[in-house]
Amino acid sequence: MPFLPHPQHAAPRSPIRGPALPIGVAVTAIGVLLSIGSGPVPSSGADSMPVPVAVMQVPPVKVAATTAADPCAESSVQQAIANGDDAATIAAFGGGVAFREAVVAGNAPCISLHDPARLWVVVNKSSPLNPPEYEPTNLASVPLQMTTPSGRVRTDVAAAVGEMADAAVAAGVGRIGANNGYRSYGLQVTTYGSHVRSQGQAEADAGSARPGHSEHQTGLALDVVACGTGCGGLDGFGATAQSDWVAAHAWEYGFIVRYEQVGTPVTGYAPEPWHLRYVGVDLAAAYHEGGFHTLEEFFALPAAPDYAH
Repeated sequence: MPFLPHPQHAAPRSPIRGPALPIGVAVTAIGVLLSIGSGPVPSSGADSMPVPVAVMQVPPVKVAATTAADPCAESSVQQAIANGDDAATIAAFGGGVAFREAVVAGNAPCISLHDPARLWVVVNKSSPLNPPEYEPTNLASVPLQMTTPSGRVRTDVAAAVGEMADAAVAAGVGRIGANNGYRSYGLQVTTYGSHVRSQGQAEADAGSARPGHSEHQTGLALDVVACGTGCGGLDGFGATAQSDWVAAHAWEYGFIVRYEQVGTPVTGYAPEPWHLRYVGVDLAAAYHEGGFHTLEEFFALPAAPDYAH
């Protein structure tokens, strides 16, 4: 067979089967492989590449609601309530602040704000006494000069107002007397009726409680007056040294000024700086320190500026 030369410019067949790589690409690939093979082996130190780990799903955190302890389940609370000892009941709750917090949180089922025999009762235009003709059993004479025949209050109130009046004299602000203490349902009918006849319904409702809605009927409230050579009236009490002192210090003896001007939209009553309501020293301290101005706010109750009917 005659010799046939290779065609000119034809590339020789590669010993590696398959398509041929361009020379530049092949050289680059070989260089990379050589550099990898000849490089140092990574150490296990801090600068080494991190070892991949399997990602595990973190189980969700289950937050279970914690049931608050019921103070009413405590034997000390139960015993104090059974004994009718309001001060001991409040102390068993942990004091005035703790008592209020439990009531507001709805965690005190043994405490009724409608029980007229208790220091914490709330009587207003939407929360009448139950029964309407309620009469306290533990009444005593007010140990102050009186300007009306209504000179009785509960025994604990009588002791407290006597101490307060003595402290006012010792402080140099003058004597304190009283205008009204306990008023029965029947007397409140007469009192309220006279206001309606003389002032009209709207004015009477702003300054006098309807029968069955008066704090005076609980024996826990009294109206005080300023006394010198004689005793003044209710309307003149607010401009006296005794009034200023009572506003600042009555809480120390268990009293709050029940109807302040700032509280009128809540209570529905015109300001009465003379109307004191006894709640006991623990609750009065919590009331004062908390900056409250009405019992409705203190116990987180709705405002009651108007009667339901």
